[in-house]
Amino acid sequence: MSSKRRLALALGVSAVIVAVFAIALSLLGNTAKPALFGDKIGVVVVRGVISDPAPTLKALNKYRRDASVSAVVLRVDSPGGGVGASQEIYREIQRLKKVKPVVASMGGVAASGGLYISVPCTKVVANPGTITGSIGVILTIPELKQLFDKIGIRMQVVKSGELKATGQMDRPLSEEERAMLQRLSTDIYEQFLEHVSLARNIPVGKVRAFADGGVFSGQTALQLGLVDQLGNFMDAVNLAARLGGVRGEPQLVSPEDDLEGVLGRLLREEGRALVQGLLEGFHASGGPQYLYLPPSLGN
Repeated sequence: MSSKRRLALALGVSAVIVAVFAIALSLLGNTAKPALFGDKIGVVVVRGVISDPAPTLKALNKYRRDASVSAVVLRVDSPGGGVGASQEIYREIQRLKKVKPVVASMGGVAASGGLYISVPCTKVVANPGTITGSIGVILTIPELKQLFDKIGIRMQVVKSGELKATGQMDRPLSEEERAMLQRLSTDIYEQFLEHVSLARNIPVGKVRAFADGGVFSGQTALQLGLVDQLGNFMDAVNLAARLGGVRGEPQLVSPEDDLEGVLGRLLREEGRALVQGLLEGFHASGGPQYLYLPPSLGN
């Protein structure tokens, strides 16, 4: 065989190899879990009162688009928070889990809004003693009439409708105002029930039976169908790795930290989460909230 023919044959074989490799990469790019690069588990931490959803939304969206992340763990240590903020995170988790598994890891407290953002995940893992539940809506409006009277403060209000100044601090609510706020609270409560029902595939009637605002343990949540298994953060990571098809030891990544930072931050801040939540809750806005207010900090 002449040198020209050998060269042509070599070029032809090389072209075929390149074409096959290109087709393989194209097929891999169309799968939800790339086989060559999917060895990472993204960790998103939601801690304290849920007020600004933007950082969580950004992280969830980032991991949805990142082909190197095979699954996501949502670490929740929160007593809940704003209704709108909780609903935005709920919706983004629904979008993410269509692409890759999302496992919720409940910490010390995952109540009210903390539960709300956990239930849409592919799987939910809780500690036996996790404080969860508190399904309901709370709307707190301070009344300072006696204080204002004592120091001589009078509010002058010009409004366009009878209900426009609802929540004025210098007077108690009127019957009409209280009825309006109760209707609002009931509407948002029904949304909570519906979303838990849909996410966990539990009939609304069964959810309503235990959705009285009371809290219960992770052990009880497992029996009610709100949780899939009991375990800690690493159990959630292992479950996410299994669901995401990760081979070997998964690499944990977060929007801000390396592997050591992810675990270190969880360990450092775990004990302070409830105190932080209480402080943030005290300064939260007076709007309706999916929020659990614990009576004490001890066992």
